[in-house]
Amino acid sequence: MGQGQLSAVPEPKYWHLRTVLVRTIDAEFSTGQILPNERELAARFGVARATLRQALDQLELEGRLVRRRGIGTLIAAPRVGVPVNGREEGWPGSGRSQAWRIVDCVTAPATAQLARVLGVAEGEAVHTVRRLRLVQGIAMATESLHVPAAALPHLAGFAAESDRARGVLRQIERLGIDGESRSVELGVAEAEQAALLERPPGTPVLVVTTQYAAAGKLAAVAVSTYRADTCKLTFGETGLVEVTPVQAGSPVRSAS
Repeated sequence: MGQGQLSAVPEPKYWHLRTVLVRTIDAEFSTGQILPNERELAARFGVARATLRQALDQLELEGRLVRRRGIGTLIAAPRVGVPVNGREEGWPGSGRSQAWRIVDCVTAPATAQLARVLGVAEGEAVHTVRRLRLVQGIAMATESLHVPAAALPHLAGFAAESDRARGVLRQIERLGIDGESRSVELGVAEAEQAALLERPPGTPVLVVTTQYAAAGKLAAVAVSTYRADTCKLTFGETGLVEVTPVQAGSPVRSAS
């Protein structure tokens, strides 16, 4: 085969059916309506039920369908727009970030990986505040906010986790913020994140990593995992996203 030529790859049957189903859903159904059962759909489109299930699984993965036990397969609502820019959200200690609910707070030695991210020595104490973001009462994202303990020397001792978490957030707010940067990549929810999001492990998520600077130095890093099946991220007034090239074998990230 000559250079620059690609062999034709046949389209899988389930993928072709998925495309047909999307057109049918857009033309004949509205949000919340229940699809006909598998037997009826398989007969209508002239496919095996196994092929149909693959297509339905794909559409559920994409967030177009939702399955309810005892009810059936419903047309999912459109994705919810979730703002992630600093002006609308405020940074972690800001009173504007009311969408986030504290889950817990842990102070522990930094692992080698976390130490590299924060630019601190391995084993240095780091405060980690976990939060859950609710949109219209639905868990849309989890967040782990990592702050080097050395950045908050005046943090008082707290017996309760919730009090310590609020103390960390208040101290961050007092530090002030010089700037922030974000990267976004596609991932899957690990068991712990999936439990908070009330989704099965492996659910597609958008991983937003935000670095916060104060007094010219890195002050904190937040790693947020948003459900990719039900929400879309908005990055401010322009909506522009800059694609940052990465080395081969690394995930492609988009920085706002």
